[in-house]
Amino acid sequence: MVSVTAGEVGPITSGIVYCAVILECMQLFDLPRASEWTKALTAWCDAQHDLVPYRGQCLVHRSQLQQAAGDWPDAFMTVESACQCLTDPPHPALGLAYYQAAELHRLTGAFDEAQAEYRQANRNGYQPMPGLALLKLARGDLNAAAATIRRALTEAGNPLERPALLAAAVDIFRAIGDVSGVRTAADELAEIAASSTSQVLEAMAAQATGTVLLGEGDPSVALTHLRSAASAWHQLHMPYEGARTAVLLGLSCATLGDRTSAALEFHAAQDTFAALGARPDLDRLGSLIAGIGVLGEQQDTAGGEPSLSTREREVLAHVAAGRTNRDIATELVISQHTVGRHLENIFANLSVTSRQRPPRTPTNTTSSEQSTGCGRATNGAFTPWWGAHEMGRPGDVWASGELVPSHHQRGDDELAPQEEPTRPCKPPPSSIRRPLIG
Repeated sequence: MVSVTAGEVGPITSGIVYCAVILECMQLFDLPRASEWTKALTAWCDAQHDLVPYRGQCLVHRSQLQQAAGDWPDAFMTVESACQCLTDPPHPALGLAYYQAAELHRLTGAFDEAQAEYRQANRNGYQPMPGLALLKLARGDLNAAAATIRRALTEAGNPLERPALLAAAVDIFRAIGDVSGVRTAADELAEIAASSTSQVLEAMAAQATGTVLLGEGDPSVALTHLRSAASAWHQLHMPYEGARTAVLLGLSCATLGDRTSAALEFHAAQDTFAALGARPDLDRLGSLIAGIGVLGEQQDTAGGEPSLSTREREVLAHVAAGRTNRDIATELVISQHTVGRHLENIFANLSVTSRQRPPRTPTNTTSSEQSTGCGRATNGAFTPWWGAHEMGRPGDVWASGELVPSHHQRGDDELAPQEEPTRPCKPPPSSIRRPLIG
């Protein structure tokens, strides 16, 4: 870097060295070093008249760094320029450029545009993973998301490809209730992080471990890992990842009965999602908050017991009777995904801190609910509704916090032939190119 910034090598050599270093840094999840090189090269290029600092693949990596730093409007513009530079003649990195554009569209809620860009990435030789699987998750197609990420993990033999896939697998398997899958993915991610010096991988692993511990009913230990991840994201200046961790911190605090701290975490996440324009995350968090009630007027009842909605009491009654999420969904004419969301709200409202027995039972339930709490009695033994025999069924116990999409949002057959974009890397709608205030 010193030789480049000191002008000891020519512009062409400097560009080649920069691209090589950035590529290596991105593959190793060394974002701080990649950012350092980018800042240094930008300052050096600013002093060189009539020099175009970034073209082609370097623009894609620059967009990735801008995205990580929370500068999503500039990341959109940068990747759009990359697509234009790489299209004529077609460059091997064009698929990566389309994938990066798709990721930004997915994060801002432009699902149709994301789907089109993932298709373009695939046609240009870049497998659109794990983004395509996460898009299916965001649209509520949990089975497709799980099948896609499992296939991608089976194929991924390159160790450098696995961390991003594993992090996505944690979110997807949690959503479908595959507890063993979540644990396996989190453990492998932790092993990879332990053999690396990357702060990003360490934060990813800590967040994944906290997620699985929270789902296994150990929120106190989960908080330790999640706090570590939150601290790392703050030091790395990665606001979106920090906000996602804040949501998990809020859920952990709410599960422990600390709604004051939960509200702080949820507020922080809300502000960040709104500023970034992360509409899907903002909507999911709003639904979660409404269910738990930590930010609203509906807190505990006068007797100090948790207040459940009418629908939550119905779900709880069916759970206490031993029915699975699939049975409940059929009985109440709702989706399994919605049942999972209700269970997550119930879990937090009851301040459950043990896998064996909740600390208290709400008074606004039926007598049958009070007799078994959040589980059912079998031959005198209490079995919690989040027991191991239930948690392996897709959608049964773990709630993902996702909103159930309307029929036009599902976007089935995402790789079926459709009309192509009229321009490379479709830009985002104007409403999401600027930060959102609320």
